[in-house]
Amino acid sequence: MDVEEEINNIKKRNKRVELDKAWETSWTRRVLIAILTYVVIVIFFFVAGLPKPFVNSIVPTAAFVLSTLSLQYFRKIWVKFQK
Repeated sequence: MDVEEEINNIKKRNKRVELDKAWETSWTRRVLIAILTYVVIVIFFFVAGLPKPFVNSIVPTAAFVLSTLSLQYFRKIWVKFQK
């Protein structure tokens, strides 16, 4: 493999890594996770025969979203102590 081809492969890999990183922190991903979580919980509540599945599904969905949003804060603390 020649040097130019290696450089191009590295650039392609870096682009993929940058896109993956951008996806992980994007609001699109967060909103999509919240919507999918809500839908799954509503379906579960229907199957389980629980009352008001559309309203009662908001609380666990909100808790899940808040927990995922707070992970970045705790990750920063963890990284700080790993140095």
